[in-house]
Amino acid sequence: MLNMMTFRFLIGLLVYFFMCPLSGQDGTIEVINSSFEGIPRKGVDNFVLNGWRDCGLVFFPGETPPDVHPDNRAWENVSMPSDGNTYVGLVVRDNDSWESITQRLSTPIKADKCYTFSIYLMRSSQYVSLTRRSIELKGQNKMENYQEPVVLRIWGGSGFCNQRELLAESVPIRNDEWAEYTFDIKPGFNHRYFTLEAFYKTPVLFPYNGHILIDNASDIVIKPCPGEEPEEIIAAAEPAQKKVVVPPHKRRKKTEPESVKPSANTDVTVTEPKPKPDKPKIMVELDRKKLKKGQVFKIKNLYFPADKASLDQRSYQVLDEIYTFLEYYRDIVIEIGGHTNGRCQDSFCDELSEDRAKLVATYLSQKGISPSRLQFKGYGKRNLIASDKTAFGRQKNQRVEIKILDFDTTG
Repeated sequence: MLNMMTFRFLIGLLVYFFMCPLSGQDGTIEVINSSFEGIPRKGVDNFVLNGWRDCGLVFFPGETPPDVHPDNRAWENVSMPSDGNTYVGLVVRDNDSWESITQRLSTPIKADKCYTFSIYLMRSSQYVSLTRRSIELKGQNKMENYQEPVVLRIWGGSGFCNQRELLAESVPIRNDEWAEYTFDIKPGFNHRYFTLEAFYKTPVLFPYNGHILIDNASDIVIKPCPGEEPEEIIAAAEPAQKKVVVPPHKRRKKTEPESVKPSANTDVTVTEPKPKPDKPKIMVELDRKKLKKGQVFKIKNLYFPADKASLDQRSYQVLDEIYTFLEYYRDIVIEIGGHTNGRCQDSFCDELSEDRAKLVATYLSQKGISPSRLQFKGYGKRNLIASDKTAFGRQKNQRVEIKILDFDTTG
């Protein structure tokens, strides 16, 4: 016989299951505090926001945490929220550090399922803060407007701030009004953790100061996969512009090009001049005159399988932009340097790093860059730039870099 207390407990349990459906039962995964509601505060103390944690404590413990806006014109930013009372500002810095926030999902994102997720993003006209590199190198408290465009990256992982898989990436955020960005996601692994990260527009030669504002995120909603869904991770969609209103006085007038009509009695052959290549994105924010011999730039968004010298398909975009850079500036001679982390034997590290550097050089050569402008070298584990004690440090050490060797006109 059940006693009265046990009977009441069972009745309450049944009522809970009938009245409260299980999280994710309808295919929707709740994002906790998706409107980023909290107490406005400058990112000078601990980051406090219900549902979210600061990844800077893991990756960059010496840096300040993200900001919760609006906070009495913090950083001279006066933008109002898209939804609710507060929103979050994330920055990237010129000392190669950046901000991200993370949370544990109520139910995991499942591999090979298709999802949609949206969030409102913008860039403020003012976001004035200390420039980190000036503090490190010169000891000066120099203020700078963090205005360079950045992207939003969405990561899935197995723990807080874990970056197991890049699920989506936005275009560089340049709009100065809130706009909704929608992402289609098809993960290759199961993920219980979800991270939003501000990052540089890659490939980037120099880290820079920039920011992004985030607000009014949706839940993660499952949807049918198209019949011919590609195996690659879906890239971010272009922003929906419904919320962006351009004032009439700022709108550009459309002008039609003048048409040239040949005489009816004349045979006309029109020869189009060969257009000059578009200026490469990799150099769009960089003053060409500042390039010097010996400068070294890390190639970001270059992916290799573990312990192998073969390229992931996601690497082709950055390699094509490097090709465009070399095609546009035909006087530059470079060295492609491969580096590993310290967790391998010397001979294996040297061979692997050289094979990866050679693979990049071969790709560029096959695209049309003269081999006389391409040198490659494997440095193995001799030039570590971070601690090998953490996964993040090992990831930074395992890299491919470009070094400017010379400026020559024979290429």
